[in-house]
Formats: sequence, structure tokens, C-alpha cells
Amino acid sequence: MDYRGRTVVVTGGTGGLGTAVTGALLAAGAVCHIPYIVEAEARAFAHRDHKSVALYPQVDLADEAAVAGFFAAIPKLWASIHLAGGFAAGAIGTAAKAALMGQIDTNLVTCYLCCRAAAAAMARGGRIVNVSARPGLEWRGGAGMAAYAASKAAVAALTVALGEELVRDGILVNAVAPSTLDTQANREAMPRADFAAWTKTEDVARTILFLGSPENTVTRGAVVPVYGRA
Repeated sequence: MDYRGRTVVVTGGTGGLGTAVTGALLAAGAVCHIPYIVEAEARAFAHRDHKSVALYPQVDLADEAAVAGFFAAIPKLWASIHLAGGFAAGAIGTAAKAALMGQIDTNLVTCYLCCRAAAAAMARGGRIVNVSARPGLEWRGGAGMAAYAASKAAVAALTVALGEELVRDGILVNAVAPSTLDTQANREAMPRADFAAWTKTEDVARTILFLGSPENTVTRGAVVPVYGRA
């Protein structure tokens, strides 16, 4: 896939999946613009010194003005890949309204605002790729994490709706829905799990790259399961 000369935003780009996606984009010739909040994560980011990477500190993706200002400064945006989000488990008996609103802000609001700003920045068409999750498609799997499942289901619905709405502007909107990703953070959180069955970030990155590429000319409104063997 050829991204030469194309500008791409990657939210959550300094995380586990974001590192794989950014690496694949750079190999394909893209210029990557990456907003972030966590300074330690940015310092450890494998691609931070690459000549085609621009990092933007302290961009609150749940703040409408901050998101609009960030995207307005990106020149000739081709694709916007929205990996930023977070996971919080918790049975409904212990997860109060604050937990629900936190997941909605972290997963849905950030995605919505970035989709909105990206669409405004794409003057001649482009691509948007979001990230839902397996519990966002298979709701019974969200037991014990209902707030997370609901927020990711909303991301899936947003993607399908925008896939229909924005095609008239030449913008194709899609999403991936991973099962558990094989990242260092997940390994530390679940040290007894079968890591071999987890979805590899490099494999998910390849799917994202296709959906965001000029080679994708017809796929829109899709939420692609990327489950691996899990």
C-alpha cells in the first residue's frame, strides 16, 4: 500500500497498537501527525525521532476546541486513524455513573470529535478508520465490562452511520474490532493468559492500513472483526 506524499493523523499513536500502525504507515511512505497526553509513553515511542513523525503534546481529544484546533493545523489531511481509547472493567453493581461517563468520553466522544474534525479537514476526500472492540459487536462478551462494551458499540454505530453520510464527500469511514491485543500492557495485566492466541498488533495494523489507503476504493461503513485465534 502506497502512502507516499500522504498526511495521516494517528490518535493513540504512541500506544501498543499505535506503534505498530505508525511503523507500518512510515514504511508505506506516510507523514504521521500524532497527538498525545502521556509524556512517558511518548518518550518511549519507538518512532519519535523519525523525520516523518510530528508529535503534539497535551491534546485532550475529549475537548472539542482542542480537537478542532489540532486538526485545523494539519496540512492536506488524507487519513485519520482513531486508536485513542481506554478499557475499564467493572460489574454494574460497582461501576457507577462516573465509570460509564469515563468510558463514553474516552472511547466515544474522542472518536466522534476526531471524526468530525477530520471530515472538515479533508478537502478532497480521504479515509477515516476507527477502533471498536469485540464486545462492541458481540455484546454478551461485555459481561463484567458493560460500560466499555456500550461505548465501543457506540463507536461501531457511529462508524456505520458516518460511512453512509460522508461517502458523498469522497470520505470512506470504517473500523476494526479487535479481540484482546498482544501488547506489553495486556501481558502485564494478564500474565497467565495464552499470549499466542491474542491478536497481534502488526496484523491489525495491516488491516487498518488497507482501510485507510487509496487502494481501498469501495469499502465503507464496515466494522471488521480482527479476532485472531482468541
